[in-house]
Amino acid sequence: MTHPAEIYRVEGLPIFQNHMFHTAEAAIGCTRGDVVLTQDPATGLISNSAFDASLLDYGADYQNEQAVSGAFLRHLDDVSAIVTEHMGGGSIIEVGCGKGHFFEHLQKMGFRISGMDPAYEGDNPAIRKEYFSKDSGVTADGLILRHVLEHIQDPVSFLRQLSEANGGQGKIYIEVPCLDWIGDNRAWFDVFYEHVNYFRLQDLAGCFSHVHHAGRTFGGQYLSVVADLASVRAPTRADEPLFAFPGDFTGSITGYAKLLKDRAAAPAGSPRRQMAIWGGASKGVTFAIYMQRLGAPVEMVVDINASKQGRYLPGSGLRVHSPAEAMQTLADGSLILIMNPNYAKEIKEMTGGRFEYLVTDSDVSKVG
Repeated sequence: MTHPAEIYRVEGLPIFQNHMFHTAEAAIGCTRGDVVLTQDPATGLISNSAFDASLLDYGADYQNEQAVSGAFLRHLDDVSAIVTEHMGGGSIIEVGCGKGHFFEHLQKMGFRISGMDPAYEGDNPAIRKEYFSKDSGVTADGLILRHVLEHIQDPVSFLRQLSEANGGQGKIYIEVPCLDWIGDNRAWFDVFYEHVNYFRLQDLAGCFSHVHHAGRTFGGQYLSVVADLASVRAPTRADEPLFAFPGDFTGSITGYAKLLKDRAAAPAGSPRRQMAIWGGASKGVTFAIYMQRLGAPVEMVVDINASKQGRYLPGSGLRVHSPAEAMQTLADGSLILIMNPNYAKEIKEMTGGRFEYLVTDSDVSKVG
């Protein structure tokens, strides 16, 4: 019997990246878990073999809304176009609709849509605060599953359950993060506990025998697939080498740490002494933890999401500031570490180009 091959290991990460805390002490003392990425030699699927679903309990303090960004809203327009092409004119259920932003976006476009999410906090009567199952008593021509499947421990079984709940018919739109993008961009800060699965396009598309659309979106960071629910199957790994990250996947960690230490050593009052992470979501949470472990703590985190502002990041205990606070506090020439390249343009425009900017997928050696 062939055992899963280990790909990557990191210990002691917060179990939630987007759970916000009211005090730094609570954030630092958050529940943690290990990530041990392995690849199933039969299916090719990659997951965290150390994942324990019983640790996770999503609640009101979980804040992951990205739709406050113009760049992300443009991404949602791209997704809407795919949904319109493949599901337009039919009824739709969004499974795991979260805060309901994309749901209401489609609703305003005229889609006949209902939503299912037990953690939904709003008051839209078309969204039911429950899980979608065969006991729900509703079916649709199409299902939408955005950023849910990466959180599910057995994704193929879950897709089969969705197919059964929908009467074994209809199409499904799935969106998940792209593992190849993480590897190609050496985005070690994009591996965390909350995501038990890490998909490549062939893995996601391979979960179905009949696929209508398969591609990348959001600057290559996400995968999107439209397929027939009736065609769910376990993928079969192609005759290819097992997945491996590039040899220098984590090579930039020490470079970033040195950069931050050097800036911290600048004379008091120097703008080169100040620095901030821009992006208090998953990437920023992991980045800050790694820097702290190497003795290079970041002094400020900035995020445009008002639900995060004034709260504290898990693991590091860093307080999240609003853009307005940051621009009042940071001197011209301070370093802004932009966690997601998709937001670089709007961050530079929002701050009037006052600062020195480093996008975390760029070459650290280029920053003085």
